Amino acid sequence: MTIKTIASCSFGKDSMAAIITHIKHGGKVDLALYAKIMFDDTLSAEFPEHEEWIHKVAIPKLEKDWGVSTKIVQGDSTYKDRFYRKYGKGEKIGRIYGFPLLIGPWCNSCLKVGPIEKNKKKLGEIKEIIGIAYDEPNRMRSKRGDSNTILPLVEHKITQEQSFEIARVAGLLSPAYRGGTKRLGCWFCHNQRVGELRKLRCEYPKLWNILLELDQDSPTKFTSTLTVVEYEERFAMEDRQLKLF
Repeated sequence: MTIKTIASCSFGKDSMAAIITHIKHGGKVDLALYAKIMFDDTLSAEFPEHEEWIHKVAIPKLEKDWGVSTKIVQGDSTYKDRFYRKYGKGEKIGRIYGFPLLIGPWCNSCLKVGPIEKNKKKLGEIKEIIGIAYDEPNRMRSKRGDSNTILPLVEHKITQEQSFEIARVAGLLSPAYRGGTKRLGCWFCHNQRVGELRKLRCEYPKLWNILLELDQDSPTKFTSTLTVVEYEERFAMEDRQLKLF
């Protein structure tokens, strides 16, 4: 049986650098699996410039320059579908899910991991390239020892910062990394740092307002400590203080 080598690909710097590094060191990549997450039926989870770059630049370039085809996979539901889904049993019965919890978030399992795993099963026996960098010890430990996992960045001691340069030189660094942005992900992600949320509010007010609207319905806080409204109040106060100086 032929073993296929696939890559779980977000089109962020680490997943791009992992694919490039593996190929440069004599490996092959048969397929890149990209989980397309949707907020609702029309709005993507990606930041607008990252979404456009993936489809217009990255996928064609990955195929033409590196010989890697991409399969786009998608779950049966959107973030908004799951947000308003109601518990069917237990003490929370009848209550909507609301924002995902910090531990065991439904968004990752339902919208990303689930669709990818479903498609991986169709491919038969595989080895999977994962973009974990050398300076991510916790993530590294969780995958080391798995004979079906390939960690090119760990194997060649490539850090997250070095991944930027590898992707940039290959012409596969997303423009969404502008302005010092270090991390990409869903614009509605509850794991974003305060600075990232502040940037979302400043640069994408329409997206920020969507979060404010969801906040009114959610039985859970956006993060473990604050609601979106509380972040809004904090950022508005910071804006007022800046205007004083």
